[in-house]
Amino acid sequence: MKKIVVIDGQGGKLGRRIIEEALALCPDLQIRAVGTNSAATAEMLKGGAVQGATGENSIIVACRTADIIAGPIGIICADALLGEITPAAAAAVGASDGHKVLLPVSKCGISVAGAVGKSMSSLITEAAKLIAEN
Repeated sequence: MKKIVVIDGQGGKLGRRIIEEALALCPDLQIRAVGTNSAATAEMLKGGAVQGATGENSIIVACRTADIIAGPIGIICADALLGEITPAAAAAVGASDGHKVLLPVSKCGISVAGAVGKSMSSLITEAAKLIAEN
């Protein structure tokens, strides 16, 4: 079974929506939620993640063996999510061999060509399909 990790910060609502939609497409997925803070982790667990962990070291450890890593695009950028993504956490995500499914969130200060003008709901649906298909 593939190791799927969803990483989120702030309130964890984006991560929760990713988890809910991926599980709606493929209920057998075993998704681990890793939050940058306890509120984000708790929110993602409400979405159906089977395990949850919090903090920089949890991100580093989860990324080592992840087959798929999903979350806002800022998880690959040091100091993103209002500083919740540490340089070590961003490096762990970027260095992971796992397939990354990233959502372009404008709050991260990154624009992705082709995603401009699309609703967050449609982007989350696309991300859930990628997770379920991989």
